[in-house]
Amino acid sequence: MPAAYKNAFQTYFRLKTSPFWIIHLLCFAAFFIEFSWWYVGLAFAGYFVRMFLVTGVHHRYFSHRSYSTSRVFQFILAFAAMTSVQKGVLWWAAHHRHHHTHSDQEGDIHSPQDGFWWSHIGWILSDENNETEEHYIRDLMRYPELVWLNKYFVIPPIVYGVAMFLIAGVPGLVWGLCISTVMLWHGTYTINSLSHLWGWQRYKTTDTSRNNPVLALVTLGEGWHNNHHRFQSAARNGFFWWEIDITYYILKTLAAVGLIWNLRPVPEQLLDPNNESWIKSQQVEQISAGNSTAAKTEKTDVVEEVEA
Repeated sequence: MPAAYKNAFQTYFRLKTSPFWIIHLLCFAAFFIEFSWWYVGLAFAGYFVRMFLVTGVHHRYFSHRSYSTSRVFQFILAFAAMTSVQKGVLWWAAHHRHHHTHSDQEGDIHSPQDGFWWSHIGWILSDENNETEEHYIRDLMRYPELVWLNKYFVIPPIVYGVAMFLIAGVPGLVWGLCISTVMLWHGTYTINSLSHLWGWQRYKTTDTSRNNPVLALVTLGEGWHNNHHRFQSAARNGFFWWEIDITYYILKTLAAVGLIWNLRPVPEQLLDPNNESWIKSQQVEQISAGNSTAAKTEKTDVVEEVEA
């Protein structure tokens, strides 16, 4: 076996990665149980709710602190978000902040410049990224309940699996847990891979982040990725009314009932097409060709000490 293929095999297919592949294989059990649209609905409901928890909680709250909430509701959100089976909440936030610090440059943990499959799933399966990089999340490490939850990250998925079994028995495990989780994984991972390859750029940034309405629908708003990389702290990724951002609509609803507050807005100057960070028509060809001078603008420091 050539060394390159051997290394790829050792990255993707090992004992430690077997749960990931077993859950994929268990999806085929759907062919051996009685079909029901109720089970399909359960799978999509699990996808929708947990996709919001990934985008609205893992991403916009813990990674970017784009809104505020109480300490109790913070823990509830963290526990619920970890039913997405994407490791611990502190692990997720630390690695995402790391990504923004090095986006599409040397040190980025999941840039598609290192290969599509690496950016899609390889990075999360690799032992290189198992540890929680605590220096990126000093603002979150002060909460012992979050540190505990991050350490025992298998508990929320187990609770979720038990709930699916109690709701619908074995079909609940197959559709509500396995199929729903696999869809959720690959829906989430498209933002690391496809949203840096497929779409267009409104703003000049230091990376290849792109806006894509298809991915925005799949991920409840995360597909407006170039917007996000231009101003990471906003509670909304769809900067304009026509950019559908379901995560933001849910966050606005939670704010309306008082569960969260202080949703960070998009700076007004970024909505002006005359702003210097907007890509002008004559710059598009230069940027597409990789002209780093035209594409670069200063990074926003994403590792902030933010009051909870």
